[in-house]
Amino acid sequence: METLNEEGPYSCNVCQLLFNYRSDFNRHERIHTGEKPYICPTCNAAFSQKSNLNRHVKTHTGEKPHTCQICGSTFAGKSCLKIHVRTHTGEKPYLCKICPASFAQNGQLKRHTRTHVGESVHFCNICAAAFANMFELKEHMRTHNEEKPYVCQLCAYSCATSSALKQHTRKHTGEKPFICKICNKACSQNSSLERHMRTHTGEKPFSCRICGTAFSQHSGLQSHMRTHTGEKPFICKLCGSAFAQGAGLNKHTRSHTGEKPYSCDVCGSSFSENFTLKIHMRKHTGERPYACHICGSSFSKSSNLNKHVRRHIGEKPSTCQICGTAFADNSDLNKHMRTHTGEKPYSCEICSASFTWSGSLKTHMKRTHT
Repeated sequence: METLNEEGPYSCNVCQLLFNYRSDFNRHERIHTGEKPYICPTCNAAFSQKSNLNRHVKTHTGEKPHTCQICGSTFAGKSCLKIHVRTHTGEKPYLCKICPASFAQNGQLKRHTRTHVGESVHFCNICAAAFANMFELKEHMRTHNEEKPYVCQLCAYSCATSSALKQHTRKHTGEKPFICKICNKACSQNSSLERHMRTHTGEKPFSCRICGTAFSQHSGLQSHMRTHTGEKPFICKLCGSAFAQGAGLNKHTRSHTGEKPYSCDVCGSSFSENFTLKIHMRKHTGERPYACHICGSSFSKSSNLNKHVRRHIGEKPSTCQICGTAFADNSDLNKHMRTHTGEKPYSCEICSASFTWSGSLKTHMKRTHT
């Protein structure tokens, strides 16, 4: 290192940067020399700048004098607070010179830039994955050795990375620092906010490579792919039935347990599925959203509309295997089959008379017991 003169400016002979003040030049020198003269009296950690040492010491004392005015989170250093505030404001001042990407932290920009220049110098000796810095490689290695050094102070949860622990802790604190600028919905993770934003933008970045159907979330694409592969990974523990989606398994399980968690606020009827409750509510509201394009008749259920349309066009896809009579709807076929089987499923609770049709039971009740 050398200077142009005793009073400045000071020039670095390694990278040619100029400094007006000797103190700034000295700090810069340590970047090249690796000198770290400031030692922590507690753990002996060494730092090139005194300000970094002061910030580090607070990790031992627990002192966090800098408070976020939006959510109340506290930080040991002012720079940490400044970075945190960007999670609320959405500010991303660090811009990539190659593509339109922007970032809240300079370190994120540096890592991103390496994806353009192809700089990935740290390799995993197990799977050969490449990383831009040693810290990312160390965190990656924990996926192989199952090391989980970050432990939650509130429960027994442990994880491989500090960021995963931070996200987990929000489940306890209820902190949701990521705010939607359109509807003010609060999210605990930035990834959750990004997924939510697609409900506003309509963006569907995940496309099926087989049929081209697009989805706003990767989980939606995964569920869809099972319609092509036939995969059914969700297995009922009671009967062994398999389902392509977890929701399908949950719905099926209620057929075993008899659980009906969806209740009507008007009459108190309960249902095993939310969809069934929505259809039931139309009895109270009178809503009939399914309209016939031929005659204008409207219906509360799509199945009733389909059945009605078949009567217009004369379609009768359901055929009796005994006598060959055809019907527009499978439910009509089921009723017809009772004329062959003699089944009478509708019983009077007063006199035990039984009937083939529900209408016959109602007529019996009026004439005989009223």
